[in-house]
Amino acid sequence: MKSFLKLCASLMILMLVAFGARAEEGTVKVGSLAWEDQMAVALPAVKFLQKQGYKVEFVKFSEWGIAFGALQKGDVDVLLSSVDYLTSDYWAKYKNRLEKLSIASYGILQGLVVPSYVQIDSVDQLNGIVDKTGGKIIGIEPGSGLMREVGDAVKAYDLKYQVIDGSTAAMVAQLQSALERKETIVTTLWQPSWMMQKFDVKFLKDPKGVFAPSQAYYWIANKGFAAKNEGIRQSLATVYVPLDDVTQITADMNNGKTIDQAVDAWWEKNQKLVGKWSVMSK
Repeated sequence: MKSFLKLCASLMILMLVAFGARAEEGTVKVGSLAWEDQMAVALPAVKFLQKQGYKVEFVKFSEWGIAFGALQKGDVDVLLSSVDYLTSDYWAKYKNRLEKLSIASYGILQGLVVPSYVQIDSVDQLNGIVDKTGGKIIGIEPGSGLMREVGDAVKAYDLKYQVIDGSTAAMVAQLQSALERKETIVTTLWQPSWMMQKFDVKFLKDPKGVFAPSQAYYWIANKGFAAKNEGIRQSLATVYVPLDDVTQITADMNNGKTIDQAVDAWWEKNQKLVGKWSVMSK
């Protein structure tokens, strides 16, 4: 048994050495969810690391559990996440083994919206327009953090509404139809999103603080990564994509560009900003 434990310990040490060596040699695996806004923040960082001479492999994930699992196993070196609220459960579970490297962007916001012409400004006023909305809040995919918060808001504010699960595409279609007809609708939305740029809507104030406040995108890694890979950490720390730019990238995607085309267009347009990153990372 002791021999077996020693063997396991030796293998673990070799894995950790290999993990650290890979990044130090100039290669890094960058992870992100395959969401438009996440990739709009992550891919400029990938391009910058490549500009700095690193070999980069970009890895996309379908959901947070898989992403955090891959980070734990060393399948990716760094991961873009929003640990304050969006992935707070995973962060709380693994935080003793993880570290924040830097903030990549700031201002993520999600909540309930109505068309700008609707004469209310707060969630606690929604019951006053319930007859005009059919008593429905048009939601997105069930099980998302946003939908959980909507359910909490219905209880906290004693809203006389039914939350309608569905899909993002269905929500967008209903919102667009209501705006064209100048009808009253209550739906879920988030920022950054091309929808906030295209649709004339407003977030409702949340006096009870049910919805998460503005959040940051963080680069996170396994504990000790920054000390072993100072060059990569320093390069990532200089990369900051303003939220309005993230919104523009997602808008370009909605207008027909691929994510790579949208990021490339942004990169070419913002060489002055990228140049500042280069100076700061030296």
